[in-house]
Amino acid sequence: MTEITNKQFGGERPLFAARNLRLFDVTFHAGESALKCTANIEAVHCRFEGKYPFWHTDGFRIRECTFTPGARAALWYSRNLVMTDTLVEAPKMFRELDGIVLRRVNIPDAEETLWHCSNVDMEDVTVGNADYLFMHSSHIRINRYRQQGNYSFQYCSDVEIRNAHIDSKDAFWGTENVTVYDSELNGEYLGWHSRRLRLVRCKISGTQPLCYARDLILEDCEFAPDCDLAFEDSEVTATILSPVTSIKNPRKGRIEAASIGEVIIDENSLAVDPVDIITIRHAVNEPAI
Repeated sequence: MTEITNKQFGGERPLFAARNLRLFDVTFHAGESALKCTANIEAVHCRFEGKYPFWHTDGFRIRECTFTPGARAALWYSRNLVMTDTLVEAPKMFRELDGIVLRRVNIPDAEETLWHCSNVDMEDVTVGNADYLFMHSSHIRINRYRQQGNYSFQYCSDVEIRNAHIDSKDAFWGTENVTVYDSELNGEYLGWHSRRLRLVRCKISGTQPLCYARDLILEDCEFAPDCDLAFEDSEVTATILSPVTSIKNPRKGRIEAASIGEVIIDENSLAVDPVDIITIRHAVNEPAI
């Protein structure tokens, strides 16, 4: 493997089509497509300032690097990325990638990031300003994750999330086969139009959660007081350990909660079967027989 150490590059395509290359303490100044059409690239303690540095790259490892705001749209149309201990200040990162491993990565400006990606494995990742994060992506595994930004995970499929704190209006719209464990989900209109969304031991806040969903499952979750008008036109099986402010026009299923403030069934109901709505507070306090 060829090694380049303590160098600076600028302009357009300075290392075009390079292969089997190790970069250490290298700076890429303003320019475009520094490492386009490359393969087997390792970058350690490098700084990327120009646009589109990694496009059409097959196999790259990035460690202890910085992508400045000027390095926008940095990693597109590529495969097999491992990124660790890196700061990504550049927007619109990660598009149409297959095979992404992120460990201890901070992305403070994650707007329109991770679109049309597959086989994503993330751990100890923090993202901010993450509007429209994870659009149309699939096969995603996430653990120990913090996110601030709206409209996230729209139209994603085959997702597993653990130990996350997600602040996001309109999260998980139109998703399919998503499971979230032991996480806090804050934001309005959670999980609308989803299919096979499963929430396990999650804390949920925000108005009108989980409407128009199919095959929705909640296991031992908690609702904040602002979770009103829940489950409209949803097919749901839910166990909620906290009080629920209000439920509106559920379509089908069974809902158990510690208490339910109001159940609204009006002329707009599309229920196909009677929905079992049960208060479990008194049942759990009954003496054993």
